[in-house]
Amino acid sequence: MSEASQDFQIEWHGNTIVVIPSGDIESMQWELSEQAATMILEPLEKSEVPLIVFDLSQVNYFGSLFLSLLLRCHKRIRPRGGELVLCGASDTANELLQVTALNTLWAIYDTRKEALAALDD
Repeated sequence: MSEASQDFQIEWHGNTIVVIPSGDIESMQWELSEQAATMILEPLEKSEVPLIVFDLSQVNYFGSLFLSLLLRCHKRIRPRGGELVLCGASDTANELLQVTALNTLWAIYDTRKEALAALDD
């Protein structure tokens, strides 16, 4: 099992992939970023409209490496009509998303259920 797969769980809900980062995502090594992006995006290559939910409920804080991963995923799926949304963000994570203005790029939902329902619309 790769280190990147230990940092993330992936679940499928219909045509939507749900990515659940582990609580220690802020300690993820830079060199694992490419591996993590591949692990997340590769299954979506066959999807006509790729949809991703990042469930942040186990994460208290994240830094630039994780933000880079989010942006990378966004840039890969957006041209294909895909969408990336976030859910379960802690107060600290929400503040970081506001300070970086990334809360204007992605919808942020309180729960995974709300995020999945929004993508099903």
